[in-house]
Amino acid sequence: MRTTKPMTRKLIVSCYTSLDGVVQDPVGMENSGLGNWTGPFNRGPEGDEIMHQELWAADIVLLGRTTYDGFAPVWPTIDDPAGFARKLNAMRKYVASNTMKQADWTNTSVLSGDIVTEIKDIKAEGGGDIVVYGSAGLVHSLLPAGLVDSIHLLTYPTVLGRGTRLFPANFTSEMGLEENRTLGSGITHTVYSLGLAA
Repeated sequence: MRTTKPMTRKLIVSCYTSLDGVVQDPVGMENSGLGNWTGPFNRGPEGDEIMHQELWAADIVLLGRTTYDGFAPVWPTIDDPAGFARKLNAMRKYVASNTMKQADWTNTSVLSGDIVTEIKDIKAEGGGDIVVYGSAGLVHSLLPAGLVDSIHLLTYPTVLGRGTRLFPANFTSEMGLEENRTLGSGITHTVYSLGLAA
């Protein structure tokens, strides 16, 4: 009997971005001085449904240390009617950090050392998507390694003028536009599939 090799997981980068490409501190929890730059805008019910579908297609969440530090104290305290928090709290999670010894958020493991190889191994297991929320520093390692399959952007109609951008310096890639729609108060949701990183 022939066995088929499981398909690798897709790795999805999901983030809020300003018009000038800044992804840092969208809700003002990192003491960056950028403030809550998403706060004045509303993505509406359609935007909520997009985020819901994205999480339900995943069975792993992957975070950088800064994003983890923002998420871990908050999400366990939330009980939303849509069940987003319950899903996120219960699912398998990884935080990439070379300084953390353990992660206290339920079902979270720490990845350290050769994180790129660790994530390649997790992708090779097959299964649902791996979703990365924010985590620009981590994404800057994943993109050049060719580990990102798709980028989901919620672009807010604001220009910040400074802050960490989504793409690292000198990174180039061809991308395919899979989806583009306007939500709520002028936010756009775009989905790009990645080609080969240069």
